[in-house]
Amino acid sequence: MSAVVAMRLPIQTDLSGFIALLQRLQVPHRVSEEAGEQLLWVPGELAEQVCDLYLRYPQGDAALQPATPPQAAVGFVQQLRASPLTAGMLGLTLLVAVLTALGDNFAAIRWLSFVDFRIQGDYIYFGYLAEMLEKGQWWRLITPMLIHFGLLHLTMNALWYWVLGQRIEARQGPWTLLGLTLLFSLASNLAQYSFSGPALFGGLSGVLYGLLGHCWLFQRLAPTAEYQLPRGVLVMMLAWLLICMTGIFELLQFGAIANAAHVGGLLAGCTTGLLGGALARQRADR
Repeated sequence: MSAVVAMRLPIQTDLSGFIALLQRLQVPHRVSEEAGEQLLWVPGELAEQVCDLYLRYPQGDAALQPATPPQAAVGFVQQLRASPLTAGMLGLTLLVAVLTALGDNFAAIRWLSFVDFRIQGDYIYFGYLAEMLEKGQWWRLITPMLIHFGLLHLTMNALWYWVLGQRIEARQGPWTLLGLTLLFSLASNLAQYSFSGPALFGGLSGVLYGLLGHCWLFQRLAPTAEYQLPRGVLVMMLAWLLICMTGIFELLQFGAIANAAHVGGLLAGCTTGLLGGALARQRADR
């Protein structure tokens, strides 16, 4: 039976307790080092179970001992320090939410929207992308991801970016997360503009579907503990996408949903997940 890389963890991660648990369970394994990471090798048919076991008992045998008085959990400040790019992106998003008054300050929003617009009476008039690019306003290709309309919109997107962003930053580093965030924002914004034409849209949702697709397919090709999403998350997110695409929210007058942005982000994320996972698997097989 061939061995595969079940997990890639930072070199400073203490695996002694988890290794002791694998030994007690008589799971064949070995640990190697590569490019500042620890690689845990196990038989291919056991990789998924080992990842699941690590998610449940990262401290190994210590996690299975009788409970002791709880120690202070890793504080929020420590989590921020461990995920600076994720925290920074959310901080920027919160700052924009304040400046735009969660979608009420159109004077601020018009500088971040995909195309410029003006409001005259009860009507809103939009420019066109080519016109914006001719003026050198290239930032508009990316910045709509920072605009949120309402507290619920902001809260849900921020929570999911925190969950997914931390995983990617831990596994592939902050610069990869930054690159993926910008790429997925570009892909989702272009998809929405191509589908709906000049319109006012925004939010991190397209980026989130990109991060989800990236983790999903990367994990399928190169199993890793960081990308092991809780069961049901993928199904729930895809089901939500399909429900939104039915037009039910527009029918109930809850507001328009940028479905094309979600689909564009998801397709871009699946593409990067396939490429990244294939490269990681190729490196592991050498």
